[in-house]
Amino acid sequence: MHDERLWARVIAQRQLGLGEAYMDGWWDCHQLDEMLTRVIAIDAAQRIPLRPRIAWHALSSTVANYQTKRRAAKNARHHYDIGNDLYERMLDKRMVYSCGYWQEAESLDTAQEAKLDLICRKLELEPGMRVLDIGCGWGGFLQFAAERYGIIGTGISPAVQQVSMARERCSGLPVTIHEMEYRDLEGVFDRIVSVGMLEHVGPKNLHTFFAMCNRVLAECGMMLHHTIGSTVSKHHSDPFFDRYIFPGGVLPSLAQFSRAAEPEWVIEDVHNFGPDYDRTLMEWNANIEARWSEIPHYDERFRRMWRFYVLGSAAGFRARSLQLWQVVLRRKGRARRYSAAR
Repeated sequence: MHDERLWARVIAQRQLGLGEAYMDGWWDCHQLDEMLTRVIAIDAAQRIPLRPRIAWHALSSTVANYQTKRRAAKNARHHYDIGNDLYERMLDKRMVYSCGYWQEAESLDTAQEAKLDLICRKLELEPGMRVLDIGCGWGGFLQFAAERYGIIGTGISPAVQQVSMARERCSGLPVTIHEMEYRDLEGVFDRIVSVGMLEHVGPKNLHTFFAMCNRVLAECGMMLHHTIGSTVSKHHSDPFFDRYIFPGGVLPSLAQFSRAAEPEWVIEDVHNFGPDYDRTLMEWNANIEARWSEIPHYDERFRRMWRFYVLGSAAGFRARSLQLWQVVLRRKGRARRYSAAR
């Protein structure tokens, strides 16, 4: 501990105070991920009395919709448009910003390709299928699916820098990338995939999201959603993550997911491989720590914020308060038997 004001700040602001104090250099820990795992495992934040400002954040998040159409695009750009140079130094060669699949993988590159292939196999992709990727990031999934499975891809993202790079990476393939919010979607697709998108939808908009999927998915279509999830239902996000990382983002629980899907959809398969995200995040942290000197325009406070975010996320998975789900859905009604790949 470098500043004796730390404990007062943590008591006043809980997680936000702990994170901002770390950003400001008030404390350090050689194994930050392990320290935060223990903090999360004992639910330390809930042992601190709720102060009015924190209570107001929770209450306002329950009442207000922080993922309206206008806010959603702004929120996405806050995180995904901070600079492709940062992500290029942290992620794998395909620029996949989501959990890898480590069942048989030995490197981040192979773990991410294994995850992309797993999604393709679960969706039973065939050449010529029209595939929609909602929140397509830098185009990694559509590039992979077009190269390996011969699909015709459409990707959407509201983040300008992501769209620009995705178009470059998918150049020469039957893939179209649009700068667009999901509520503006038109067309018909044989398959829908979202990878790391539902975290940004928010519980108040899940019904709208699934209604959009119902509108654009072909009658015999199938969809897969790959999402971080919370073990308990919440309507507000962690204050630190809300301010610095994913404004307006809320991790859905399985209960919230299934209630929103209930009117039109049958959940065919749920696959949880949350521990794989712990390893993925530790790989990301090792990559970015080794290459910070290449991006000096990100100052030390930003670097400490980013480290707290990545290692704090790893801690959430290690403590089992966070999960990683892949959920496959089809429409209600008669359909052939479905067996999910693994």
